[in-house]
Amino acid sequence: MAQSAYIKFVEGSGVSSLTLDELKAQLEHYREQLALTGKQLNWEYDEAGFPYEIQTKPEGEGKWFYLKATSPRYKYIVAGVGSETSGETQRHYVQFVLPEDATHGDKAKGNEFCKYLAKLWKAELHLFNGRTMYFNPRK
Repeated sequence: MAQSAYIKFVEGSGVSSLTLDELKAQLEHYREQLALTGKQLNWEYDEAGFPYEIQTKPEGEGKWFYLKATSPRYKYIVAGVGSETSGETQRHYVQFVLPEDATHGDKAKGNEFCKYLAKLWKAELHLFNGRTMYFNPRK
């Protein structure tokens, strides 16, 4: 069964919603940061830290894309954006999905990406294992 992790934008989050292109841009920025770290270490760290390439399919246009692995230790992760309505409020979220044939490496990288993005956006993170991490300011 596929597992999902959600980054939910709540009150106090740095952003209230996100488009698919903005999510792609943020993941590319993450890869660039890894490349700069690797340059300092004299190591191809971006290939080890982000072993995926961003690909889209026509049926997922505007809703989701997937990260296809460039290393045999990984397979792929699906990422998308959406919103849910709770009462009168609408909350936007980013969803990462691990398909049934995903590897343990995919799950570890998915958790790593989710934690990085949730901390960056000061959002609420619901991990693949059902636990919740709060990076948003709360009282």
